[in-house]
Amino acid sequence: MTKKSLRRILQSMLCSASAAMVSWPVSTVAPATAATLQKPLIPVTRDFTLPNGLRVLLSEDHSVPVAALAIVYDVGARDERKGRSGFAHFFEHMMFQGSENVAKMDHFKYVEGAGGTLNASTHPDFTNYFEKVPSNQIELALWLEADRMRSLKVTPENFKNQLETVKEEKRQSIDNQPYMPAAIKLEELLFDNWSNQHPVIGSFEDLDAAKVDDIRAFFKIYYAPNNAVMAIVGDFDAATMQKLVEKYFATIPKVEAPPKPSVAEGPQKTPKKTTVVDSHAKLPAFWLGWKAPPRRDPDGPALVMLEKVLASGESSRLYQRMIKGDQVAINADAGYDSRRGPGAFEAFVVYKAENKIDKVQDIVWSEIEKLQKEPVTTEELEKARNQYLRKYFSSSGYSSLQRSLGRAEMLAENTLFYGDPKTIDEDLEAVMKVTTADIQRVAKKYLTRDGITIVDIETVAEGKEKDKEKKDKS
Repeated sequence: MTKKSLRRILQSMLCSASAAMVSWPVSTVAPATAATLQKPLIPVTRDFTLPNGLRVLLSEDHSVPVAALAIVYDVGARDERKGRSGFAHFFEHMMFQGSENVAKMDHFKYVEGAGGTLNASTHPDFTNYFEKVPSNQIELALWLEADRMRSLKVTPENFKNQLETVKEEKRQSIDNQPYMPAAIKLEELLFDNWSNQHPVIGSFEDLDAAKVDDIRAFFKIYYAPNNAVMAIVGDFDAATMQKLVEKYFATIPKVEAPPKPSVAEGPQKTPKKTTVVDSHAKLPAFWLGWKAPPRRDPDGPALVMLEKVLASGESSRLYQRMIKGDQVAINADAGYDSRRGPGAFEAFVVYKAENKIDKVQDIVWSEIEKLQKEPVTTEELEKARNQYLRKYFSSSGYSSLQRSLGRAEMLAENTLFYGDPKTIDEDLEAVMKVTTADIQRVAKKYLTRDGITIVDIETVAEGKEKDKEKKDKS
């Protein structure tokens, strides 16, 4: 799964040492085919479901004395209703505010005190929590996760404190970050269905309107064993681990299956465009976006490879043309943001102020049209495959198979989304089978002029200059 979201595109631009901006020589990884890949990529020792509906996957790995636990709940921003946006993300914060046997923020104290790490994240279509600990401390992680699934404390005090925390997070990570308000605007404009278009972090108005009873109801609906999948990977005995899972989780009651939102999107037949004046941006920029198919669509693997050819590394087409060649931009990136519902293919360019925006966008279009008119070279396809393999096999990759946590998260997510951990192998195999003709086909199909959404980003100085020009003409 490609997770190159709007935020990650920005991070790759802001962090000059980001691996996303480093070229990946073809010779670094031997050419891979579906036949040469190990199957399964992540061996599952045990796969069972408790009577309350919690599905659990165990994968033994005795190479190092650590264990990772990932639990994924089937709830994200798309499950929210109008007037209550931001609840999924807000609840991620609430999950660390204490439960029946664990005091506020002691989840961190227990795990870190045992030599482990932990975190959580909210997405449009899921929320995940994880711990990575020395293997002799994995029972602690089980107890902590079970206790808050069973008996989270949602008090007025905790609610008020976290409400202010989330609002401050929104100010710091979005409102006061260059180009981020425009990134939010892109998704709001690109998608027509509110379930897909509203931001994960929500709005101040909706957060302020929320009541503590709303949060309690949200917990009751979505944070139940039959709405989650848990994966544990590491140095343990599977039979013993299954007994521990049953000990801590089996008595948590299941609930009625929560409703599933409609995330359907109609085709876009005419371009959409808007302008955002960004008080934090030092240089002008623009976002381009197209609706794209959901994760595991037959066209998804080719879009993954298109992303690599177009914008991954210094040898990519956009970098070579816009930064090294024409020297009109300081950043030129693109990515396929895949989700279970409709996804998006996005491009983000920060360009030098002496250039006209139409000229810079024409360069992007010229590179897209090259992809549409003739197949990429076999060398480019080989490089793209190697770049994709890096995320699985490089020790520095977040989803690396060398990391027990990366394996646990992949197992939990794929099983929650599609009911079968074998989809991990199937997805990698599908990407390795992409041809140059496939890349050309999806470039023609999705990156159209009629289906584009554009958000131009002006600096304050640029906006003032345009206002002055309008006044002078009038």
